[in-house]
Amino acid sequence: MQHQIVSRDEWIAARKAHLAREKEFTRQRDALSAERRALPWVKVDKNYVFEDGTGRRTLADLFGANSQLVIYHFMFGPGAKEGCPGCSFLADHFDGPNQHLKHHDVSLVAVSRAPYAEFQPFRKRMGWEFDWVSSAGSDFNADFHVTPSEAERAAGRYEYNYEMHDGQGGEMPGFSVFHRNDAGEIFHTYSTYGRGGDLMIGAYNFLDMMPKGRNEEEIMDWMRHHDRYGDKPQASASVMPVAAVASCCG
Repeated sequence: MQHQIVSRDEWIAARKAHLAREKEFTRQRDALSAERRALPWVKVDKNYVFEDGTGRRTLADLFGANSQLVIYHFMFGPGAKEGCPGCSFLADHFDGPNQHLKHHDVSLVAVSRAPYAEFQPFRKRMGWEFDWVSSAGSDFNADFHVTPSEAERAAGRYEYNYEMHDGQGGEMPGFSVFHRNDAGEIFHTYSTYGRGGDLMIGAYNFLDMMPKGRNEEEIMDWMRHHDRYGDKPQASASVMPVAAVASCCG
């Protein structure tokens, strides 16, 4: 992009005009967040069970002592050797905020469909400390539409991001949020998929301030596992489009 070169006074005038737009957007985002929090809830009646290094844990167990739970649906299917690069990019942003979230009534847990032991070498390689459990053997991924169910695979049609898609599908990313009340009842309050996770990617917020922006032709086409930036260029799995998502760790 070619930029106009101006005087400092002209730059200040342009910056103030843009600042007004930024403030308007911030107010709109606050209103959208309030609308999100006001969405109706759905009671979770199914007994989902997960696996970690100590044994089996229920959905209620994932809350720990907190009343709020956010789950990241991490694309790591059975037999995969490493996590989806896009999911890994996003997961690199978990441990920092989690130092504060866990002290503010929020538990953050990643869930993948692969057996627990299969993603431990990759977790160690990435150096992550956040809680990461396996949903192997449960309906959790299918019920929250991040892995097509057997019925969807047979039909060649599956739901993702609240829309129907043709094909067999595969592992797909997203966030799901839950609340547990004083009576121990659990409610599903929110889920977001596709680019809905952008807000949690701090690196993107930095890049959006840079002169070159995100500098990508397709979402995350430049990004790699954080220990592979010295490698030769390779194809990168992005969170969009769906076809790319389904092919990674499927």
